[in-house]
Amino acid sequence: MPAQQQVIVVGGGNAALCAALSAAEHGARVTLFERAPRPLSGGNSRFTAGAMRTVYSGTEDLRQLMPDLSEAEIARSDFGAYSAEQFYDDLGRVTNYRSDPELAEALIERSFETLCWMREQGVRFLPLYGRQSYEVDGKVRFWGGLTVEAWGGGPGLVESLTSIATNRGINIRYGTRVTSLLTERGRVSGVQTSSREGADEFHADAVILACGGFESSATWRTRYLGPGWDLAKVRGTRFNTGDGIEMAMAIGAAPRGHWSGCHAVAWDLNAPEYGDLEVGDNFQKHSYPLGIVVNNAGERFLDEGADFRNFTYARYGAEILKQPAQSAWQIFDGRVQDMLRDEYRIRQVTRVEAASIAELAEKLEEVDSTGLQRTVAEFNAAIMTEAPFDPTVKDGRGTRGLPINKSNWANPLVEPPFTAYGVTCGITFTFGGLHVDAQARVIDQEGLPIEGLFAAGELVGGLFYFNYPGGSGLTSGAVFGRIAGRGSASGG
Repeated sequence: MPAQQQVIVVGGGNAALCAALSAAEHGARVTLFERAPRPLSGGNSRFTAGAMRTVYSGTEDLRQLMPDLSEAEIARSDFGAYSAEQFYDDLGRVTNYRSDPELAEALIERSFETLCWMREQGVRFLPLYGRQSYEVDGKVRFWGGLTVEAWGGGPGLVESLTSIATNRGINIRYGTRVTSLLTERGRVSGVQTSSREGADEFHADAVILACGGFESSATWRTRYLGPGWDLAKVRGTRFNTGDGIEMAMAIGAAPRGHWSGCHAVAWDLNAPEYGDLEVGDNFQKHSYPLGIVVNNAGERFLDEGADFRNFTYARYGAEILKQPAQSAWQIFDGRVQDMLRDEYRIRQVTRVEAASIAELAEKLEEVDSTGLQRTVAEFNAAIMTEAPFDPTVKDGRGTRGLPINKSNWANPLVEPPFTAYGVTCGITFTFGGLHVDAQARVIDQEGLPIEGLFAAGELVGGLFYFNYPGGSGLTSGAVFGRIAGRGSASGG
């Protein structure tokens, strides 16, 4: 009888835990090393809302993922459908069609089956009501192809996967940083670690790297993303400093992807340097399509209605970083206050309210008052009011004649109270990483798989360029984590 395959997983988030579960499912004995201590474990996954983009043909598919859906929920909701063709179109469009075709195919074609597999493992899902739907004519309508979230958001997903992994006999070692890969005759044979107990070596038949990108390293951000990126806030964990990428490249792995690109969003102006688990992802500010965004000169600098939020938010953080003082203000009038996402109501929000635009402009001390009032007046006058407002579709209610027109969802700012929310750039994850094939094998600089080395999650290069479709990050981690687990357990 052949010996049981020994697999090491590096990382503790969604991708790592899915990889560990998949390897164990296929007969391997698995040890997982998580650099963070237990309370901070889970990487960036713990800081997300838990949204996962997947192909589905309608309500019956969603019922496979969410068997708890009631008849009343189904009757009042328009879940629509999201085809593979739509997913390909969305991924292609937002990445300027640079996404590796084989990686894209694996992500999209295996998205639904992977979520079903997660459900079989014990992960629970529910509809993404609070963040991805509006009630129109008595019907809750989902939009943007994003319908599913993990129960309890990112923290719930991490805790669920961790509990399942522990119950399956997977050995999780917290507070243990993997510092390098061990090799023997050209094959990865284990890892070297560092912890409070000192340095150690652990041997295995295969290693899966799933320990994030380099977004938490100000040095790496400045080196690869460019000047100014050291000033960005980090939305999530402080532990994603490029370790997995560095150790793989040290043994000959090829770099790949958009090394000067990243996922970065509008983040509360006074948020801390790194993510705060007490607040989670609520420092984000994603209702900007319902208002306007201005810089400290009082000028608009982007098209707030270019597309649905989940196709623009991941690149608008970079636009904010380019502005004076790396900051901006999202401005709304009273008619949309009830439509703003819950994150606008947290205690730690940077918020200013006034009874008029003139008063608001005076209260925003950092902002040019005259410039802001002029911007609002010109914006209001340019709106194509003949198009009806509908936040569930790209309604074509835009502006004419402005230096930067708003393409959809343009409403005049005329009804008090007027509110402004201060935002800066919050980086989520980096797009550059390792060359990984559709079997989740890490590829060397000669174009060949490195034996015994797999990767999943943020450090997979070549999938996202410039931007990404919201919710596809967690799905990618799960898809390639599952693939990597199976490959590592089979000795592939």
